[in-house]
Amino acid sequence: MKENLKITAVEPIGINEKKELELKELFAKYNCTFTLYKDRNEDTAVLTERIADSDVVIISNIPLKKEVLQQCPNVKLLAVAFTGIDHIDVAYCKERNIEIINAAGYATEAVSELAIGLMLDVMRKLSEMNCNIRDNGTRNNFLGTELKGKTVGIVGMGAIGKRTALLLKAFGCNVLAYSRKEHLQYTRQGIQYVDLPTLMQESDIVSLHVPLTEETYHLIDTKMLSLCKSSAIIINTARGNVVDIDALADMLNNGKLAGAGIDVYEKEPPLCKDHALLNAKNCVCVPHIAFATRESFDARIEIVKNNIVSWLEK
Repeated sequence: MKENLKITAVEPIGINEKKELELKELFAKYNCTFTLYKDRNEDTAVLTERIADSDVVIISNIPLKKEVLQQCPNVKLLAVAFTGIDHIDVAYCKERNIEIINAAGYATEAVSELAIGLMLDVMRKLSEMNCNIRDNGTRNNFLGTELKGKTVGIVGMGAIGKRTALLLKAFGCNVLAYSRKEHLQYTRQGIQYVDLPTLMQESDIVSLHVPLTEETYHLIDTKMLSLCKSSAIIINTARGNVVDIDALADMLNNGKLAGAGIDVYEKEPPLCKDHALLNAKNCVCVPHIAFATRESFDARIEIVKNNIVSWLEK
């Protein structure tokens, strides 16, 4: 069992005063101190100062680079309050034997629901219609399209991809899936596994649910997007760089795709005003909110807490 360590949350991650006290009392049982910073600050100098002599660091998706970790020699564990870890210098952590434990599964429902929400927004032009009515307008003869009966391609059948697929089946969709591994449980429910080009060609909607790795960087590039129907829409709640953003914007602006719903970008918002997707046709953009629900944040804190306790008790 590990004791007498300094545990630091470099940002609030939804921890209220009651939960902060609970965590302090819990970690005190291991003779560990717990410090919570109540604002988010990505400045390298500030981040370094906050981590300083910490043994355990709680962090969400703030970029944590080698230049910071090099100045924090005591760090032994990164308790990541996030699913992905592509914002962390994993190679350096391996070199330093810094263990990384993520919060897998905390936002599965939240992200899946937002993916569906973006599909509905794009297909029914909810954001546009909201602006119309506020400008004293009407639907202006607009006709939307329904999810029922559409073919939706799920790129990546991890937990979020699987949940999204099941929600789409409930809407009456035909679901295709691209994944390194087929899951019998889902083929039995009518989900068909295909290769990526086939998925891109046959889908009315393509929803992305893969992590960002060297293999998935720009997985959806000009070549893949050119396979899509001109009536197809792209939904991205995964990672921004899974898609070639400039290629996607170009396809939208030239009518080669019907629309897109985007929650993630090549960097965290705010984005520059001339960002390609902010100026693309029929593109609904939201500021990386798929994971952000009260329920998911509560679940995330519990997962992070349990991850740290399990590590302390090794």
